[in-house]
Amino acid sequence: MADPLLQDVEALMDAAWPAPERQDDGGWVLRAASGVTQRANSVWPRNEPGATPNSQSAALRNARLWYRKRRLPLILQVFEDPRYARLNALLDEGGFTRQSETLILVRDAGAPRAEDAPAGPGDVEVSAYPSEEWLRLWWSVDGRGGAAELAVARGILEGCPSLYALVRDDDGVPAAVGRLAVPPGGAVGRGGLYAVATRPDERRRGHAARIIQALVHKGAQRGLAGFWLLVMASNAGARELYCQAGFHEAGRYLYRQERPKRHLTGC
Repeated sequence: MADPLLQDVEALMDAAWPAPERQDDGGWVLRAASGVTQRANSVWPRNEPGATPNSQSAALRNARLWYRKRRLPLILQVFEDPRYARLNALLDEGGFTRQSETLILVRDAGAPRAEDAPAGPGDVEVSAYPSEEWLRLWWSVDGRGGAAELAVARGILEGCPSLYALVRDDDGVPAAVGRLAVPPGGAVGRGGLYAVATRPDERRRGHAARIIQALVHKGAQRGLAGFWLLVMASNAGARELYCQAGFHEAGRYLYRQERPKRHLTGC
């Protein structure tokens, strides 16, 4: 039986990183964003339980045509869950790759406490929209592409109500950023931490920890019950950081891609 929390988080994840183009037929959700990030250019097979092999094969054919019209590879975001065993078997038979294993980490909010707030006035700047400085730093660390791709990414970010945090270095230059997505109407009242990125020359100075601390504190003040975030299974340093911030693993997923033509990044 599927974990109700994970099913809720799956839906919140979709809302927190909304693709500008999508087709939702009540079963599979097809998402496209001009190739910017895997998540926004993949199928979310939302209602797999009870699907027959024939219906899955038909859904796969329809998805293949949908992405082909957009000149995108067919990629599915498949969660590690018994619900998707039959689908994984079908994808294995079709030679789909397994890539970008990603962990879903969660933590409860707890009551907001003064001692949880970041120390120092102005230490972390928090705003309701991403500034140009915020975008430039995040894209320089995590982005793939130029101005056109960044414009698509900005549309994805601003497609969900969010808070954006920024920390500056000793010279006042942006050193680290992060985003707290707060999907409207979230059934479990959770916020998602995304786009936590630090300039390479400013790493291991505690900037990312302050970003997380500030966003969690702001979320708790807003009454959120808890938080989730996504991290690549291979990123040991980030996993340690999030563990120290109170997060623990609740699930994971893979991207299953047919005949890969190009590598799309993003958890």
